[in-house]
Amino acid sequence: MSDTFDLARFDEYREDNRREVKAAEGGLPQNLWESYSSMANTYGGVIICGVKERSDGSWFTTGMKDVLKLKRNFWNQINDKKKVSINLLHESDVKDYTIGDDVVLVIKVPVADREQKPVYINGDRFKCTYKRNNEGDYRCTELEVNAMIRDQPRRTIDGKILPNMDLSVLNVDTIKTYRMIMESKKPGHVFLTYNENRFLEAIGAAKYTEDGVLHPTCAGLLMFGMEYKILYEYALYFLDYREHMLADVRWTDRVQSQSGDWSGNVFDFFYRVSAKLTVDLKKPFQLVDMIRIDETPLHDAVREALVNCLTNADYFEPRGVVIEKYPDRIVLKNPGTCILPKAQMLRGGESEPRNANMLKMFNLIGYGERSGSGVPDIFDAWEQAGYVEPVIDEQFGNGEPSRTVLTLPLIEKDHHTNQHPGGNLGGDSGDDSSLVDWETRKAIVIRLLKENPSISTAGIASALNMTRRQVEKTLNMLKTEGKTTHEGPAHGGKWIVCE
Repeated sequence: MSDTFDLARFDEYREDNRREVKAAEGGLPQNLWESYSSMANTYGGVIICGVKERSDGSWFTTGMKDVLKLKRNFWNQINDKKKVSINLLHESDVKDYTIGDDVVLVIKVPVADREQKPVYINGDRFKCTYKRNNEGDYRCTELEVNAMIRDQPRRTIDGKILPNMDLSVLNVDTIKTYRMIMESKKPGHVFLTYNENRFLEAIGAAKYTEDGVLHPTCAGLLMFGMEYKILYEYALYFLDYREHMLADVRWTDRVQSQSGDWSGNVFDFFYRVSAKLTVDLKKPFQLVDMIRIDETPLHDAVREALVNCLTNADYFEPRGVVIEKYPDRIVLKNPGTCILPKAQMLRGGESEPRNANMLKMFNLIGYGERSGSGVPDIFDAWEQAGYVEPVIDEQFGNGEPSRTVLTLPLIEKDHHTNQHPGGNLGGDSGDDSSLVDWETRKAIVIRLLKENPSISTAGIASALNMTRRQVEKTLNMLKTEGKTTHEGPAHGGKWIVCE
């Protein structure tokens, strides 16, 4: 874990979403357990007892008394199931350090495994589960707790049989298209010799119940079902593609699952949208055996990103899947946070899709990775193309539904400071704020204020894929530096950029 406490860096540290200080002057603070729950359910972190925060964010020691007694109290409580749902720590995770004449106690909290979440306190899963964002610990909503519970099983929920539905809920034309693509990608595959019912069973789109009747699975319904039938099982299901290629037009193209003029299922959405996302990608002239090659690793990476988005979405969550295409970036948003930690996703080698059966169906037609190399391949393709690195951002808290956002900038690295790279320009929820490229972020916000002086804080956040807190922090910095001022009321006023 990157948050391991380093005594030599004590004066550099500040509280963030992986570091929390507690005064602990009167003993073990009760709100320590909220931080333990929140860190275990989010990115992990360290809780440092015997430290306070000054107004400027710097730390100082409090002269904590009797650290041995505090340690004993800590271990007694963390092993009490009535206090904490699970003890994730080993003895080596709790250490004391001497700083000057004082002692501090450092508690290293790992990320809980998916089967262990939610980590909660006081015996109440739905009222005492916490997560952590840039604003600190917050109490999870029932929706967030249920999402963690759904993600617990290794056998993913999209394999569930739907006994109240028959195969008539599936779109015949979608299945026919899928089989045609599979035949072109994998000619001679044994599944292609099966009749339709056996084919659907083989790919995981349908299963037999004990009475010998074949019913669709959740994966089959999502991939091949009619949208209005999908809503019976997934009431919040929604897919939306928005193309913003002209500044003065709300969108230049849109595909959404509720339009009623197409099936509205996941596979048809992928088939339509992948073509729109890749049509404008650069295609360097290349001949192989005197045949021009029009596809590049970038095209494959975009499709991989779209498959990742669709197969990792939590379709029980609100807001749905949203794919946005701009002249300078592609943004893919899916409901639900990442099952694997971001660091593991970037390393690769481990695959934990939220909807494994859907991913199997994409694999059978040549899309999606089961080896865990999908995300690294996307980043490698962007590196080879010379583009600014993609950004993965998890957004949650403040009463808003959880989302995972992947931004793919279409800007060459040497031009990115003068362009709009998109993505979460403040870094993702797990980043140390010291790693933020503040100058680039401020420059892009200024550019947006020049283009639209009447834009609201929420409008800036939406346009740049930043959180409201990140926007407010950036605007405050610009005001302090004398680079911007705001005239008029908060709602309806205008921004003035001071050259």
